[in-house]
Amino acid sequence: MKKLAFSLAIFAGILWGSGGVFVRKLIEFGVNNHTILSSRVLIATIILFIGLFIFDKSLLKIKLKDIWVFIGGGILGMLGMNLCYNESVNQLTLSLAAVLLSLSPIFVMLFAALLFKERITLRNTGCMFLAIFGCLLVSGILENAAGLKWSTIGIITGFLSAFFFALYSIFSKVAMGKGYPAFTITFYSVLSVTIALLPFTDWRILVNFVETAPIENSVFMLLHSACTSILPYVLYTIALIYIEAGRASILAAGGEPIAAMIFGVIFFFEVPTVLSLIGLGLTITALSLLCKQDEIKS
Repeated sequence: MKKLAFSLAIFAGILWGSGGVFVRKLIEFGVNNHTILSSRVLIATIILFIGLFIFDKSLLKIKLKDIWVFIGGGILGMLGMNLCYNESVNQLTLSLAAVLLSLSPIFVMLFAALLFKERITLRNTGCMFLAIFGCLLVSGILENAAGLKWSTIGIITGFLSAFFFALYSIFSKVAMGKGYPAFTITFYSVLSVTIALLPFTDWRILVNFVETAPIENSVFMLLHSACTSILPYVLYTIALIYIEAGRASILAAGGEPIAAMIFGVIFFFEVPTVLSLIGLGLTITALSLLCKQDEIKS
């Protein structure tokens, strides 16, 4: 199961990396960031509830005294990360915002060491920085430094997006310690985000979007929710059961830019540069080293 958990964490990152494909189309239609996030978590909440209700109602049971864990994972983790990341994208170049988000493993490793006594090994630390450097090359920042768009607010929100993503990992780990399964943690975290965003959702533009191509755009909305809000969080949360939070976060953070680059080639004909391909190789190397079973003692 530990070997499988490595793959689940990487695949979660790949699914998160597909988000740009969906977001670009919705933004082109005029959907704002709050509504994009709200639509996908609302659909995710409905799908998860129906699935859990039909297949295992016991997964819907939680203790009232533990609600704070799910609110923390949802509001501080999912919502905080998404809102800060969206703001950093508006203030910075997409590549710089992505690199700042990829710093999340640093926060996860520090939190996990303090709260769960997880060891910060030489292997984990080395692989983390190798993966981050690979992400830096994939992003293209080093090749377009002169044209970088940046602001103080953008840098701050970019760092905060990484910080809030780390909080989701920590709150999920706490919930697991209380005996809650991955599907339960994901459902109630997504539900808390849905409740928080409902008042800010532009339902009119969502209806217009679906009406322009009812079948195609309905399927598009379902895939958007499944690929960015249901499957990745479930897979990542399951991975946290079997491997350390710091290691899982590095694997997910490394998988995301790889996927984003590949999706860019497939859907937007974005040709990768030599440095991007080198970065891809470095990131894959870092993830491969991290997945080895033997540990190098720090």
